Amino acid sequence: LLSPLLASQPPEFPFIALLVSGGHTQLMRVDGVGKYSLLGETLDDAAGEAFDKSAKLLGLDYPGGPAISKLALSGDPLVHQFPRPMLHSKDLNFSFSGLKTAVLTAVKKYPEALTDNDKANVARGFVDAIIDVLVAKCQTAMKQTGLKRLVIAGGVGANQQLRAALSAAANSSNPKKRFQVYYPELEFCTDNGAMIAFAGAMRLQAYPELASKNYSFNVRPRWPLHELVSA
Repeated sequence: LLSPLLASQPPEFPFIALLVSGGHTQLMRVDGVGKYSLLGETLDDAAGEAFDKSAKLLGLDYPGGPAISKLALSGDPLVHQFPRPMLHSKDLNFSFSGLKTAVLTAVKKYPEALTDNDKANVARGFVDAIIDVLVAKCQTAMKQTGLKRLVIAGGVGANQQLRAALSAAANSSNPKKRFQVYYPELEFCTDNGAMIAFAGAMRLQAYPELASKNYSFNVRPRWPLHELVSA
């Protein structure tokens, strides 16, 4: 959530954050360091998980997100019109398991092995569907909260189609719908030491009383479960 603050032009609080990765798809309101409110989240697969699983169905290497996004660039958007799960749910939750199933169904309809062109068309249909949902939910979050700053965080935040679509939405022809969107540097989209150290430093700065606590601990590769329960 805080990784975009490492950029040369960081956003100010408060902002809406789309945390989108292999393990998470969440919309959060961020009012400060440690001040987070969950607005919506995925009810099943995370967006990054759907990317990886759909890529596997197409025979692409892991991690599938970058591979399927690259393949989609040469696909025809009219061949596969996949569902946009929960697009009109009127809340800020997500669901991507049905989209993954739609990709599986499409792949099985081909009588023989998929050609590169077939794979590109499936990839394009998948990417377009997932991007449409992510962008629409972000726009809804901005409208519901009245905030004008959107931050993208997590591994899928590196996706070029997502960045292009969100930037286009932020620059809406309707001035009332415009907002600012902030992306972390590509090297800070996935887990890394700098991001974690920065989050710790920000938290210590916001809550200086934490500096006086004792953080010493012993490494225990085997920790008996009964001790965890009693603790």
